[in-house]
Amino acid sequence: MKVTALCGSLRDGSFNMLALQAAQKLAPEGMEISIESIADIPLYNDDVRKRGLPAAVAQLRQKIAEADAILISSPEYNYSVSGVLKNTLDWVSRAPEPPMEDKPVAIIGASIGMLGTARAQYHLRQILVYMNCFAVNKPEVFIGMADKKFDENGELTDPVAIKLIGDQLIALQKLTIRLAAK
Repeated sequence: MKVTALCGSLRDGSFNMLALQAAQKLAPEGMEISIESIADIPLYNDDVRKRGLPAAVAQLRQKIAEADAILISSPEYNYSVSGVLKNTLDWVSRAPEPPMEDKPVAIIGASIGMLGTARAQYHLRQILVYMNCFAVNKPEVFIGMADKKFDENGELTDPVAIKLIGDQLIALQKLTIRLAAK
């Protein structure tokens, strides 16, 4: 099972990128998680789209199309998703053949705040409804106080977060299999 992972933070040392790297290590047997960068995705402009997709957008859309499922790690900026993540989703949600449509999606998030991106994740779920994706409902993964849950090498050390990510990936795997059978 191929999973394409997107990190909604471009920051060096991002806790959300570290969470995705932890997910790669926690993936159940038969699941491969590939983290794809969104750093080169330009600002969405429908005039540009109509003339032809920028190379970075076309490449990302292809990776998503080839994936069986998607994993998104979203930071929380001003109670919502980051601009770069929203921008990326704007590009991949457009015709022709939006590559995330009908795909299963799991969401994780890490922040130094206590709620661990809960508000951003709920906004992301609204975006995914419009995109006609199937989000994993449980377990939810909110890594609050992330600055205390990763060690100096960037390894996730919090046993609760480790278990939740592992359980969520199993749920993603089950949802992907169930949807493929229909």
